[in-house]
Amino acid sequence: EKGKYKYYLYNHIRIIIQYHDDIGETFIGIPTTNSESYTKIVGFRVEPMSIKHTYEGQTYEKGKTELTTCNSISVPNPDTKNYLGLDKLESVIFTYDVYWEKSDIEWANRWDQYLYTNAPNDKVHWFSITNAIMVILLLTVLIAIILIRTLRKDIAKYNDSTAIEEANEESGWKLVHGDVFRPPTTAPLLFSVFVGTGIQLFLMCLATLSFALVGLLSPANRGSLVTALIFLFVFMGSFAGYYSSLTYKMFRGTDWKQNTLSTAFLYPTIMFSIFFTLNLVLWYEGSSGAIPFSSFFTLLFLWFCVSVPLVFLGSFYGYKREVVTFPVRTNQIPRAIPVQPWYMNPIILNMLGGVLPFGAVSVELYFIMSALWLHQIYYIFGFLFVVMIVLVITCAETAILLNYLQLCNEDYHWWWRSYLSSGSCAIYTILYAVWYNLTELELHGLVPLFLYYG
Repeated sequence: EKGKYKYYLYNHIRIIIQYHDDIGETFIGIPTTNSESYTKIVGFRVEPMSIKHTYEGQTYEKGKTELTTCNSISVPNPDTKNYLGLDKLESVIFTYDVYWEKSDIEWANRWDQYLYTNAPNDKVHWFSITNAIMVILLLTVLIAIILIRTLRKDIAKYNDSTAIEEANEESGWKLVHGDVFRPPTTAPLLFSVFVGTGIQLFLMCLATLSFALVGLLSPANRGSLVTALIFLFVFMGSFAGYYSSLTYKMFRGTDWKQNTLSTAFLYPTIMFSIFFTLNLVLWYEGSSGAIPFSSFFTLLFLWFCVSVPLVFLGSFYGYKREVVTFPVRTNQIPRAIPVQPWYMNPIILNMLGGVLPFGAVSVELYFIMSALWLHQIYYIFGFLFVVMIVLVITCAETAILLNYLQLCNEDYHWWWRSYLSSGSCAIYTILYAVWYNLTELELHGLVPLFLYYG
């Protein structure tokens, strides 16, 4: 009737399995002759149907009564006159059939239909990378101008005999040359741990993306990417211990045992605690995605029996190295820092420092979030590798500019500032995750939200 809707129920699915005949090709590492052929499944799809089933007799018994609309002779046919409507519905019979379909897709190309990215997405990626490279060029030019102008003025001043007296009256960043390499007054041990763990994470990401870029991490092997991340993080523990101890020794630290233990346990303990809490929630909800206890014991084994010894080994060689020598001598008495203008507030500078790095990766971050939460496959590791390089360069140049601005105001407490100015990009990433949840996802209940933000 006009103005009314009629609803139908899908009660039948057709599973279409696609296969391809390979003749004279290698099958599971076994070379074949031209006369031999193997049939390989290269894909499948599912088509739902609505069928009002009929059968002989008055009552239907599961497994005994033969349907006249779905049997070995009569193939189910989705006819609009035979749809199963929801009005006056007493019982529902759910059925399925399997159909084998020959395909021209070869075994090596079976993932192409899932991994293929259309032209608009490619254009978006290239546009994002082009913008990020332009930002890098702008920062590079600014740094070059600062260095060239500063060095040119210094050389001209010191070569001018009439300006010797003026040269003795330094100003700006030159006044703090005797304090610029003074160790940080706040948590130098924690800073050393962050440096070592950061290098460990960077090398893990670099190696994983390199392996994925050459095709060693295929989506056909489920979980290969996560497995590679875990193993590479564990085996990069030696670099964490080495650079953490080297930095701590540069700060003239003496509590080397505490530094080594913190490097080996601080970050992994935080990550393991979050992961264990999330898994407890999945266990409580009875989810099939919960990790079994055996996998936890495997992770603990990798942590305590592989990662921790490697951290201690790296720390041993780090402490055996000579102390890093600075180009200038540090004064015994710290210089007084003048009152800073309002725009030199650490919070303001750090929040500004994270804008450019986040802008360089924001577009790629959207595709990664969509792959994680909207059941899409992310396999454009070439773009991701370029974006990672762009992110590293942007963070480094942003830290250089902000540190130069800070030293020009005679504030030599730059160690933590250099770390947090680019690290504030993580705050914008968290804010972006909140925005993505509110605009793109429909998560209802505390458990999905807890898993998302966890």
